[in-house]
Amino acid sequence: MSTTDRPAADRRTIARRVPPVSRRWLPKIPLVIFGGLAAAFAVGLTMNPAVIPSPLIGKPVPEFVLPPISGRPPGLSSADLHGEVTIVNVFASWCTACREEHPYWMRLSAEGTVPVHGLDYKDAPDNALAWLRSLGDPYEKVGSDRNGRVAIDFGVYGVPETFVIGRDGRVAYKHIGPVNQRALEETILPLVRRLRQEPAVTAPVASGSR
Repeated sequence: MSTTDRPAADRRTIARRVPPVSRRWLPKIPLVIFGGLAAAFAVGLTMNPAVIPSPLIGKPVPEFVLPPISGRPPGLSSADLHGEVTIVNVFASWCTACREEHPYWMRLSAEGTVPVHGLDYKDAPDNALAWLRSLGDPYEKVGSDRNGRVAIDFGVYGVPETFVIGRDGRVAYKHIGPVNQRALEETILPLVRRLRQEPAVTAPVASGSR
């Protein structure tokens, strides 16, 4: 028998069993739930989408050997990421945001600031070669990751993404999305300088951000 089917006397008895404080809060429960959801949403809006922890931070780069883009040797392998601080930029000719950040890599290349290697992600070699010839080629070595398997091993979510690799071959930093002047000056280049001053066996822990 439901509550509404009970005699009025029984309903009054049940109502008396519910503490007054509980009855007073019952209408407010939906408001409390809504407030909590709104607060969570507001916090989410303030979070930087580029700050996504990478399980590779502080760990050696995945073992890989990639062939060069046809007509543009040499290729890229994990062995190339040992002995000096380097940057690995994941790009593709079909990536609009890659075009946005490309001038910054060209500047670093012209200044000789730090070796920048390219990982060409799921790209047709002819398109990649034409793209580099058109916009300029800032990379010392470029690996053609046609099926995206190496990018998966790096934990790449999409292009562009950029990794700073220490002299010991460990991933020190991951940047998601196109780099900009602020990211370079405030995060990436200071980290490169610090890594160059640290022993090669040190594995710094850093998180990615724009």
